Amino acid sequence: MELIHRNLAIGIHDALQETFFEKNKYADKVIERLLKANKKWGSQDRAVVSEIFYNIIRWKKRLEYYMGEGVKPNNIYKLIIAYLLWSKTNYKKFEEFDGIKIADILTKLKKNTVPTKAIEHSIPEWLAETLEKELGPKWEKEMHALNEQAPTVLRANSLRITPRELISDLADENVVSYPVKNYPDAVQLEEKKNVFLTTAFKEGLFEVQDASSQKIGYFLDVKEGQRVVDACAGAGGKTLHLAALMGNKGQIIALDIYEWKLAELKRRAKRAGAHNIETRMISDNKVIKRLHDKADRLLIDAPCSGLGVLKRNPDSKWKIDQDFIDRIKKEQQQILQDYSKMLKVGGKMVYATCSILPSENNEQVAEFIKNNPNFKMVKDEKVMPSEGYDGFYMALIERIS
Repeated sequence: MELIHRNLAIGIHDALQETFFEKNKYADKVIERLLKANKKWGSQDRAVVSEIFYNIIRWKKRLEYYMGEGVKPNNIYKLIIAYLLWSKTNYKKFEEFDGIKIADILTKLKKNTVPTKAIEHSIPEWLAETLEKELGPKWEKEMHALNEQAPTVLRANSLRITPRELISDLADENVVSYPVKNYPDAVQLEEKKNVFLTTAFKEGLFEVQDASSQKIGYFLDVKEGQRVVDACAGAGGKTLHLAALMGNKGQIIALDIYEWKLAELKRRAKRAGAHNIETRMISDNKVIKRLHDKADRLLIDAPCSGLGVLKRNPDSKWKIDQDFIDRIKKEQQQILQDYSKMLKVGGKMVYATCSILPSENNEQVAEFIKNNPNFKMVKDEKVMPSEGYDGFYMALIERIS
C-alpha cells in the first residue's frame, strides 16, 4: 500500500472532511460518491483510497493523540500524515503536506505507548466506560475485533442458485470465493471486490449480507405458507432471506417508517425473484393495529446502537453518544410492546439487534417478558465480533396466550 498520486490524497482529504464535519454524511455513502465521481481511477487506486479512508476513520482518536490535537476542518492533511507514518505507508511529499511538523508525531510513535484504553482502541472515552461496564474484562477483545476490516460475505439466493454454483459463477467473473462453515447460504470473498458489477449480481443470484445477519432468518423458523411480518424491514436484507427460506410461498408483510427504504426493498425483491413480499409504510398506528393477532411469525430487527457492526461502519462510533443509547433503549422497549401485538397465540417472534450491549439485548427481552406474562422466551443467541463476523443478538419468543 502506497500513496504516490496527489489526486488520491486530495480525494481522501475531501471525503474525510465530509464524513467528519458535514451533517448526516455517512462514510459508506461518501466513499461511494467519491469513487463514482472519479471514473478514471483504476482498481488499485480505488483500493488505496478506500483502505486509507476507512482506516483513518477507524483510528481517528489514536491518530489525534499522535497529532497532539483534535481533528478540525483545517488539519486533515496532518491527520493523513499521522496515519501514513503510523502505518508505515510509503507516500510522496505533496504540496498539501508542506509545513506539517512531523517530528512530534514521530517522537510519540517511537514511544510505542498510548495513555488510555480509549485511545488504544480509538473510541470515545464514554464508550470505553460503557463497554467495560456492560461486557466486563472481555470488552477489549471485542473492541480489538471491531477495529478489523469486515470480510465481504454474500448470501446465495436459494430461489435461484446454490452456494456451490454461485462460487463457480463468480470464478468465471474473476471473483474468488469460498463457502462458510455452519452458514448454509454464505459465500465469502477471498478479497474485497466490487461485486455489484458482476452479471451474477444483476441476475439476482446473491445479496451482500454478513454471515451473522444470515443467522436471523433461520432463527425465526419460518415455514412455507405462513404469514410473516418483518416489522423493521429497512431495505430488506433479512426480508429477502425470509422469502427464500419460505420458497416464495406464503406472505411476508414488510413494514418500515421510511418510504424510500421500502422502495429499495421492492427493487431488490424484483431482482431476486421474491414474489411473496408486500410492503407497507408505517404512517400511523392503524397500520400496526390492522395486523393485531395476524402473524404466525414476526421479526423485530430493532433500531440499536450498531456497536456490533463497527467493522463496517466505523464512523458511527463518532456520531453516537450515551444519550443516543439511552433514547434507543426506550424506543426498543416501546417497539417490542407495540409490535408484539401483531403475533397470533402460538406464533413466534425474533427480537434482534446488531448491538453487543446486554442492556439493548437480553435485558430488554427480560423486561418485556416480565411485563407480558403471555409471552415466553424459547431461546436466545449472541454472536460476538471476536467470532469473525458482525456482532448480533437474537431472541426467539413465543406468544403462549
